Amino acid sequence: MALMGGFFNRGGDGDGGSPKPKRTPLQRLMYWGMVLGVWGLIFLVVFFAVFARDLPDTSTLYNVDRQPSITYLDRNGALIAVRGTQQAPPADLSSLPDYVPAAFIAIEDRRFYHHPGFDPIGMSRAMVSNMRAGRVVQGGSTLTQQLAKNLFLSPDQNMKRKVQELMLAVWLEMKFSKDEILALYLNRVYFGAGAYGIEAASQRYFDKSAKELTVGEAALLAGLLKAPSRYSPVSESERAATRATVVLNEMVDAGVITPEQRAQAVTEPVRVSRTLASQHAQYFIDWLDKQIRELVGEPTEDMIVETTLDLTLQTSAERSVRRILDRDRSKGVQQAALVAVDGDGRVRAMIGGASYADSQFNRATDAKRQAGSAFKPFVYLTALESGFTPETRVNDAPIKIGNWSPKNYSGGFAGEMTLSQAVAQSINTVAAGMADQVGRDNVARTARRLGITSRIGLEPAMALGAVEVSPIEMAQAYAAFANGGKRVKAYGISRIRTPQGRVVYQKAARADGPLQAISNPYLFYQNQMLRGVITSGTGRSAAIPGRDIAGKTGTTSDYKDAWFVGYTGGFATAVWVGKDDNTPMRGVTGGSSPAAIWRGFMEAALPRLNAPAIPNGPPMPEGWQPPNPVESLIGQIGDLFGDNPPAEGPTDPLDEGLIDPPPAQRPIAPDRDRPPAPQPQQPVVRPTQPQPPRPEPAQPGPPTEKKGDPLFF
Repeated sequence: MALMGGFFNRGGDGDGGSPKPKRTPLQRLMYWGMVLGVWGLIFLVVFFAVFARDLPDTSTLYNVDRQPSITYLDRNGALIAVRGTQQAPPADLSSLPDYVPAAFIAIEDRRFYHHPGFDPIGMSRAMVSNMRAGRVVQGGSTLTQQLAKNLFLSPDQNMKRKVQELMLAVWLEMKFSKDEILALYLNRVYFGAGAYGIEAASQRYFDKSAKELTVGEAALLAGLLKAPSRYSPVSESERAATRATVVLNEMVDAGVITPEQRAQAVTEPVRVSRTLASQHAQYFIDWLDKQIRELVGEPTEDMIVETTLDLTLQTSAERSVRRILDRDRSKGVQQAALVAVDGDGRVRAMIGGASYADSQFNRATDAKRQAGSAFKPFVYLTALESGFTPETRVNDAPIKIGNWSPKNYSGGFAGEMTLSQAVAQSINTVAAGMADQVGRDNVARTARRLGITSRIGLEPAMALGAVEVSPIEMAQAYAAFANGGKRVKAYGISRIRTPQGRVVYQKAARADGPLQAISNPYLFYQNQMLRGVITSGTGRSAAIPGRDIAGKTGTTSDYKDAWFVGYTGGFATAVWVGKDDNTPMRGVTGGSSPAAIWRGFMEAALPRLNAPAIPNGPPMPEGWQPPNPVESLIGQIGDLFGDNPPAEGPTDPLDEGLIDPPPAQRPIAPDRDRPPAPQPQQPVVRPTQPQPPRPEPAQPGPPTEKKGDPLFF
């Protein structure tokens, strides 16, 4: 009792006795320990009461709530992608090779079998690393915490979610064994490309069961979990290989595999399933995703979408784009887009950017960039339909339209030449003067008639390509030159069905086919002039020996945009390069990087397509004579086509709301496609009336190239 009195009574007794002795250090420690313990207990009760109040219902542990999946197939039935949730039957942990689960433990949670659901050592290490870096560079979550997050919580990064994650991790450790937790983790975690669980991922990436995975394949899948899109072997093969090497090193350090096994895994190539497209096809899938919901509504069941894409051509396009982007990076070429369509409008290949993992913005369909001289064919087709011919004499000389005087890149002028030569050399003064003479509103109608859907301004600079368009618009518009003059609309969906075979949507096959948008001899003349761009003009670098090729280069002010749009019989491809911030490249013209991408793609594609020569189109009118352009302009104001319309059959009405009236005149930098030229002469236009020349037959193309497979395909 004396001890207790000394411990709790701090004052002296009331009768003047001697004061009680002070507490010893041990007594003070015990006292304050009891106080802190009581308050700590109160804090923990309140803390867990607050954070546990809205914990998710753990009874849903075994429920799988998945969205319907959409499987995309290419035109030959090969798998392109799966969107939505795809899950395979759960893998039995005991049936997997020991190194498969060990790979995940080695890279994600080395002390998995020794902690109670959270790892104080790992959390402290991550905290120190993040404080030193000033940002989050390392995580301290265990496999159990990751499983708790995947099963029950949202991906939000906040303190409340982290506390709840820790609480649920402890609950999982109390309810399940370590092997059961590991099995749940491997069967629920997301591996990218729509695959949930180790079995679905193994089948998706390697076309095999998880129990057949090699050491290298297991390391690759384990490396995916840090960021499935960034380290995907489909979209980022080099990053995936580097990450897999890190996992192999961790496996050696953890004693999971021997150094000899690691060396063998590094030298043995890891092959990703050939039925998977690389990252760039994801731009195509994004484009279709919106259309599917317009066609069939929000999916309520699994669907299979049969597309027009050709994976072999897509791979060729990706290789060509990647090669030129790498080659011309020093010139400021940062982004590229490519769209290839056949004569019916089927999109056979689409590249929407340099890297889908870095940017999902689809530059092939959503970006609007100035077309430059690639827009001039619409000017010249309008001129042909107004009575001019390729042999009409024109003059490259100074010209003034209102307050605007277009210039050539060289600053000089070439003098008198044929219209065909003006097209081949991309003469600015001739194009501007021709558009002013035949009517810029008629040029806009021609562009709209062929498939340009973007808004078209009517200022004089429109003739030189001061019109913002997308690559897919240019591809579908040029397709009319390639298929005999028929207008097409680019599309990518052939059919949508359920896995059981029920057809939900079928692309309608119109009995009359595409609308005839260009009649003869205008189409024949146009193709002859655009062939000249390749044989003797600004597009010479795109020429492919033995192939009937036509097209047009385009380069805008200060080298901000560069285009090449070309075609052969029944197949057209548009290529654009530039920067997202619209800053200039360094001397990149349409005849350089875009033409190189175009040629690289077409050289690989043409043997597979077995493309014919460019068709002549509809028959020439019997006894046809070209109309006098002056009489046509005077007698048919507002309708230059008169009694001899350019199209046989119905055409789509022009949306006048998409044609802008001309604003105040403003200067525009000259076109860059054309080389330097001599001094000026006075402009002269003398229409002539020669008979249409006969086309030259195309020569057989080169044999198909065979290339070795890369490490990741």
